[in-house]
Amino acid sequence: MSIGFAQFRRRLLGLSPEAVRFDRRGFRGATPQMRERIENIGNAFLDGYHVALESSSSRQLENKLAGVELELRGFAFEGAAMCLALMDFLTPWRRDRVATFLQGAGNAHAYMVHVGIGWIWARIPFGFRRLQSKLDPLLGWLAFDGWGFHEGFFHFRNDGSQQPPERLRGYELRAFDQGFGRSLWFVNGGNVEWVSKTISKFSSLRQADLWSGIGLAVTCAGMASENDLCQLRAAAGGYLAQVAQGSAFAAKARQRAGNSTDYTDRAARILCGLSANEAASVTDDALEKLPIDAEQPAYEIWRRRIQDYFAKALHPNPI
Repeated sequence: MSIGFAQFRRRLLGLSPEAVRFDRRGFRGATPQMRERIENIGNAFLDGYHVALESSSSRQLENKLAGVELELRGFAFEGAAMCLALMDFLTPWRRDRVATFLQGAGNAHAYMVHVGIGWIWARIPFGFRRLQSKLDPLLGWLAFDGWGFHEGFFHFRNDGSQQPPERLRGYELRAFDQGFGRSLWFVNGGNVEWVSKTISKFSSLRQADLWSGIGLAVTCAGMASENDLCQLRAAAGGYLAQVAQGSAFAAKARQRAGNSTDYTDRAARILCGLSANEAASVTDDALEKLPIDAEQPAYEIWRRRIQDYFAKALHPNPI
C-alpha cells in the first residue's frame, strides 16, 4: 500500500509520544495534577512538531496550529519550530522555513519559536553558529536556552555534574544554563524542595542562571499553587531577582502570544510583586536604548536590567 509524502516524512522523522511520558523520562516529585500538566505540555509540543512535519504549506501549518488549545498553543509553536529548523538543516537548497514562520504566525510566539530551534541544535553535529547568525540578534540567544532545556529534559543526571556541551563557549554557556534551569522544574515535577536541592548541587557560578530558568518555567507552564509559588519565592533566597526576571520573561512571552492565563498572573504577582501585564512592561522598559556593541550581549544586558529592577523592588518588602 502506498503512502503519501507527509506520512513518509512522519515515519522517517516523527517523534514517539513515549518521549514525553513522565515515567519514561524518570521524572519525580509530581502530584497527579502536575504530572498530567507536564505530559499535556509535552504532547502539545509533539503535536506542533508533527503538524509542521505533515503540512504542505505555511498556511496549512498556521491553520492547524490555530486549532491547538489557546493556553497550550505556544508549546505547539515551539514544537513546530523544532521541525522547521530540522527541515532547514536537511535541505540546504531551501533554508527559509523558520524565517517564513517568524514573519507570519510565529512572530507572536517568537520566544517559543527561538526556544524550539534550540531543540534541533542539540541534535545536529555542526552548523548551529551559522544558523544563529540568521536569527534575531536579541531573541536568538533563546535557541541556546532551548538546547539547555533539551539536555535537561532528556539527559538529566541528578548529581550536579552535568555540564554544557564542550562545543559551546562564552555567553552560549550561560544561555544554555538558563534553559537547563527551566528543565529542572519539569524533571522535579514542580516540587519546590527538590528543585532547590537539585540547584544546590551545581556550581554557585551557575545557580543564578538556573534559578532564572525556574522562574520562567513555573510562570509559563502553570499548575503551581499559591503555596508552591510562595515556597519557591522563599527558596530562591538571594536569587529572587533572577527568578522574577524569568517570570517576567514568561509573562511577556504569553502577553505577546495573546495567551496569558490566570496562573500567569498569579505567578507574576507572587514572584515579581506585579501583575503579569506589569511584569511584561518591565521587560519592555528594559529594552530602551539597549546597547548593541557592548562587551556583554544585548540579551544579557536586557536580563540584567530586569534583574536590577526586581532586586530593588522586591528586597525591601519580602513576603
